[in-house]
Amino acid sequence: MSLARSCTGLRAAVAASMGLSEGPAGSTRSGRLLRPPSPAPAAPGARLFRLPGSGAVRAANPERAGWTEALRAAVAELRAGAVVAVPTDTLYGLACSASCSEALGVVYRVKGRSETKPLAVCLGRVADVYRYCRVRVPEGLLNDLLPGPVTLVMERSEELNKDLNPFTPLVGIRIPDHAFMQDLAQVFGGPLALTSANLSSQASSLNVEEFQDLWPRLSLVIDGGPIGDGQSPECRLGSTVVDLSVPGEFGIIRPGCALESTSAILQKYGLLPLRGSCL
Repeated sequence: MSLARSCTGLRAAVAASMGLSEGPAGSTRSGRLLRPPSPAPAAPGARLFRLPGSGAVRAANPERAGWTEALRAAVAELRAGAVVAVPTDTLYGLACSASCSEALGVVYRVKGRSETKPLAVCLGRVADVYRYCRVRVPEGLLNDLLPGPVTLVMERSEELNKDLNPFTPLVGIRIPDHAFMQDLAQVFGGPLALTSANLSSQASSLNVEEFQDLWPRLSLVIDGGPIGDGQSPECRLGSTVVDLSVPGEFGIIRPGCALESTSAILQKYGLLPLRGSCL
């Protein structure tokens, strides 16, 4: 059996064991955080859930119960319209259902973020990009960049909630190279809105302790351990954001942590830098 089929079957089994079906739903909900199986540092009024291992690599069978429990808790909260803190391949993030307008508003309020600044959309599979975007680049390019530490900006389709970034016809797509996040997006069954877990204009977070001030305003905190090297400034740059909305061209909106490798892939496919781009 191929690795892809094995992972697909595993996700299906996890979803079945949780009694979950596709499709988010819900209204806002706050205040409940899942108690961890072992003591964890906590801010007043907040609890967190620790993943087995780091979460970046899918848990081995002996720890599967903890992985499944974390997925069950996160999916339930997201479908209830709550905001959940999650680890990714670059930074810790805040996630909610992109289809729940009230939850989108909560994310902006929790971060103190201007509602004129967009939220990214996190998906579980490259195939999902075609549902939520009008793709104007070769399929091979998407497969070379995703999953990975990039945000790809493309023209949005009518499938996305009109209250998500209503001021722009574009949307940034993320598929983190992080096993738990891919499982979460796939089991959830719909687009997730995603942004960094920090107050607006403050430093991004590489571990859950760095955004403890936000815990009481979240429904669940998923602890996947430290991300990257906390001593390296490059680790806090976030994903490389690339504009792919113009056929045959690309623009670097934010250099991020993967500029060199991303640029090499884009040029491999013959894309030219947009006028005014960083490259």
